[in-house]
Amino acid sequence: MSKQTIKVVAHVIARTDKIPEVQTILHGIVAPTRQEAGCLSYQLFSNNSHPVEFLVIEEWTDENAIAAHFATPHIQQALAEIAHLLAQTPDIQKYSLLA
Repeated sequence: MSKQTIKVVAHVIARTDKIPEVQTILHGIVAPTRQEAGCLSYQLFSNNSHPVEFLVIEEWTDENAIAAHFATPHIQQALAEIAHLLAQTPDIQKYSLLA
């Protein structure tokens, strides 16, 4: 049996007047994150009907890779820069494949 990966889904809601700034910050972490050890996939989406909403769908090899991701300088910097631009705290959930 192969080792199961972990999906992470992050729902981010920008303040209405800060959409471009949030998009720039989120877009800026895509390339470095995709280069991280343990990152299998990292995709950024915007909601076509609600432009304040962004979705990040990630796939990681294991919990250690996720923990290392959140400790990287580019994520720490992005979290610090984006905090005051959001309407609410990002909702970040982890999922495992059932079937």
